[in-house]
Amino acid sequence: MNPTPSPASLRDELKAKGVKYCIGAYVDIHGVPKGKFVPIDHFEDFASGSELYTGYALDGLGQLPNDDEISSVPDLSRGCILPWNKEIAWFPADNTFHGEPYPISTRVALKKQLDEAAKMGFGMNLGIECELYVVKQAADGSLSIPNHDDNLNKACYDIKRFLDRYPWLDKVATAINDLGWDLYSLDHEDGHSQFEFDFKYADALTMCDRFIFFRLMAKHYAAEEGLLATFMPKPFADKTGSGAHFNMSLYDIHTGSNLFKRDHAEDPRGLGISDLAYQFIAGVLKHGPALCATFAPTVNSYKRLVRQGLMSYYSWAPVFNSYGRNNRTNSVRVPMAGGRFESRNADSACNPYLAATLMLAAGLEGIRENLDPGIAQEENLYALSPAELAARGICELPRTLEEAVAAFAADPFVEKTLGKELRDEFITYKTEEWRQYHQRVSQWEVDTYSRLF
Repeated sequence: MNPTPSPASLRDELKAKGVKYCIGAYVDIHGVPKGKFVPIDHFEDFASGSELYTGYALDGLGQLPNDDEISSVPDLSRGCILPWNKEIAWFPADNTFHGEPYPISTRVALKKQLDEAAKMGFGMNLGIECELYVVKQAADGSLSIPNHDDNLNKACYDIKRFLDRYPWLDKVATAINDLGWDLYSLDHEDGHSQFEFDFKYADALTMCDRFIFFRLMAKHYAAEEGLLATFMPKPFADKTGSGAHFNMSLYDIHTGSNLFKRDHAEDPRGLGISDLAYQFIAGVLKHGPALCATFAPTVNSYKRLVRQGLMSYYSWAPVFNSYGRNNRTNSVRVPMAGGRFESRNADSACNPYLAATLMLAAGLEGIRENLDPGIAQEENLYALSPAELAARGICELPRTLEEAVAAFAADPFVEKTLGKELRDEFITYKTEEWRQYHQRVSQWEVDTYSRLF
């Protein structure tokens, strides 16, 4: 599609391709896409924001029943046709209110922060590693692994288990490449029937749009196989959780050059990243506990963020607010090639717009304040005692959603970045999520206590 198409020309182009309906998909506070279907003959009205929404009907849009409606304005430069239904065109969308960008909209928040970066001469590139489980779901809602023989103690990279899910994998992989995302790797991950897709990085807004679309697409193709693609961070207590590692760098908005890249020999710390990158990482670590609430935004997320859990091996999950080179026990990892860093506490349930907004804002603060992240941590941090960690100045990230939301609420940086309304909406919904969790009686409690006394 034309990067800057006129609504009329794009309508004609889509009609010629057989498109009958279009969607302007925005997301709620959880990162779940919402929108109306509009017939293609009304595309020009759709493009100008004709579709109105009652915000009170959705989570986290900050409205009451008496408020005026919110409008959805599609981003015409980032649309695509659904690979599995060529009669529908999908466009990411922004919320507006009375003709102005709506502040309680996470995509709007990211665009605002990208504008702040541009004032400093920076753009942001982002890659998100897409991990998920493909499972069976019984009538009672319980989840199970489709293959009875998928029982290896360490299933990572297993070819036989990969080929067992080949029809689904091939559908998703083909669609990714047909969309022009440039898939370069896919594999069977650490857990049984867990998979990862890696496609080329893009500017931050485009990558967040793609991550939202990927989740929808993966679920659709799994349903065609009679299966469920779940982005629940930790669907099984005894298996590895699903991350959505954020890999990012800043680029020069005039030349496009990577501003985080430096030759390893020229980097005194040997990680192959620039002073600017270290400053950015320091900002991310400064606000690490608060950022954790958006990277790991569910009760279930913190079943993933454990050192070991119910497995016979370490979980791979980042539980420490620290950084280092190719050391996966840090929350921030600089891969061997350098030139970027990876935030490892992001999980598959995150709202990518919200998480990217706060990460970018934290990094820009680190640059403005010339912060230093300290010494890179190279040891297996899982194996260190609390006293040894304290001696290194390393603290653990929040252990529960309650702790994470408390850190989010206590950090003035969050309100400065998101505004009071969006900040308060996140706190309200996530506090309620935590409250409801503790109102439930789990199977573990029944198993442990019902006959104990």
